[in-house]
Amino acid sequence: MAPAEGAALCALLEPSGRELLERLPDGPLEAARALALGAELRAAYPAELVAAAFTLHELRRHAAGKFALAGRMWFTREGLEQASSQRAAAHRAARFGPFEVVADLCTGIGGDLLALAAGRAVVAVDRDPVHLRLALANAEVHGVAGRVRPVGGDVREAPLEGVGAVFVDPARRARGRRLPAGVSEPPLDWCLELARRVAAVAVKAAPGLPLGRVPAGWEVELVSEGRELKEAVLWSPPLATAGRRATVLPAGRTLVAAPGPPVRCGPPDAWLVDPDPAVTRAGLVEELARALGAWKLDQRGALLSCADRPETPFGRTLRVEASLPWQLKRLRALLRARGVGAVDVRKRGSAVDVEELRRRLRLRGDARATVVLTRLAGRPWALVCSDPVRV
Repeated sequence: MAPAEGAALCALLEPSGRELLERLPDGPLEAARALALGAELRAAYPAELVAAAFTLHELRRHAAGKFALAGRMWFTREGLEQASSQRAAAHRAARFGPFEVVADLCTGIGGDLLALAAGRAVVAVDRDPVHLRLALANAEVHGVAGRVRPVGGDVREAPLEGVGAVFVDPARRARGRRLPAGVSEPPLDWCLELARRVAAVAVKAAPGLPLGRVPAGWEVELVSEGRELKEAVLWSPPLATAGRRATVLPAGRTLVAAPGPPVRCGPPDAWLVDPDPAVTRAGLVEELARALGAWKLDQRGALLSCADRPETPFGRTLRVEASLPWQLKRLRALLRARGVGAVDVRKRGSAVDVEELRRRLRLRGDARATVVLTRLAGRPWALVCSDPVRV
């Protein structure tokens, strides 16, 4: 962020800036209305302040899916992109329950700070003065500012005396661009070394982090929200409660690695379970299968099947309507016979080009179906499925 942009954003925190924000509507602004309102506001306020207000208004709307009080919060674009959602932060903060003082390193705009400070004192450290100021403003919005001690500067020099636990969310973006895979600031190795200074440490990392980089004795938790894999969290031994864990939000349910007999492979029965990406990334497909009494379609795949309808937050459940070896003509004939005109195509271990398949199916009809392209005992396979009706 350019210094002028940061200064204008901070100026919105002043009385005149808040007054300007009050003149913006709560909902979206159509182009014509935004143009007219912008001209009206620039007659009364500096142009850079008006531009900052419009940017913040847009960011607040985008943040509504992450934060319940997004309409009153303060964001930069980069800060919002990197911030943990309210659900993820609350889930994570619960594990810090025994600690009275926690350090939040690389605070950003305060996504995790807000949850951490809800139950304890927090030392908030960030080298970006704009983000640190916005984090404090967001803490005020949530009524927890009195529990926050802000520290500006490099987290490598953060004072950790009297701190019982540390949470660190190293930056994976710089100047609006995502850093290369595995690169963060500060680096992951430095974050892990924090456990030599404070035993209880949690590190937020990219979900694609190679699991081989997780130190022995640490837990890796893969977190998804709305079936989108969001992050990995590494928990040092005093905080670890499992080796690998998959957590699905908003359900807040977790699945952990546990020993058990190998899961067999077999053809599909009445129900198909497509595991949540947190489950597959954490390598817990067989744990899920054992919990459901299910089996795998292919030794190298993640799709599961069972005879009885499964109820689980750890995967999408589909009813199997037809099962056949993959062949375009057979699949097209089957779908046309069922009056299917729209399909949701999902690939699991298949090399088929989805868009080309849609064009070549040339379907007509009022019914809908989900087509799952996968492998069965090593052979290309197709499953025609429907979503179960909730009763």
